Amino acid sequence: MIEILDNLDVLARPVLDLSELKMGGVALGAPATSIAPQCIVEVQSSIVARVRDVYDADQDDIGREYYDADGQRLTLDEVIDHTARSDGFLYRLDEISYKLRGGTVVGFAIYGRRLAHFRHLTSYEKFLTAFGSPDQTRKDTEGGEFMGYTAYYWGARKQVQWDDWDRRIILINLGDFEGNTGP
Repeated sequence: MIEILDNLDVLARPVLDLSELKMGGVALGAPATSIAPQCIVEVQSSIVARVRDVYDADQDDIGREYYDADGQRLTLDEVIDHTARSDGFLYRLDEISYKLRGGTVVGFAIYGRRLAHFRHLTSYEKFLTAFGSPDQTRKDTEGGEFMGYTAYYWGARKQVQWDDWDRRIILINLGDFEGNTGP
């Protein structure tokens, strides 16, 4: 099995067998409970109705508080446990995340500093040379302004977001994300 974090170049392949990959020691199809909860710093879950960012006196972000629909505060451990048995996203501090469905890992995402490995790709043309021609491309806009592209590679069940403003890849996800398997 190939550990993505030890071999980021595998992400440039236009065709991947996702059953041969793991990220952060976790394979697609693995039970979500196999993800070490102490690595999780943020959660997106159906049990959470409200999230509040918490800051210290110097206005440094020190964490988040989670609340259920009744306004009861939930600990991060409670939210992780619920999410690991259902659907949602678990985010690690080292800028990778896991998509969960029915308590199973169905997708990976990698972003932020982790993508510095591809910093030599300073143009969309260089990106296309390295990653190959996508099966589908979507122009990304915000407020009517062109921001970049999302490239879909159906043979890899992958999408890559190219930020044209910063001239870099900002997100790669693999697995069960909308658009990753074709129209």
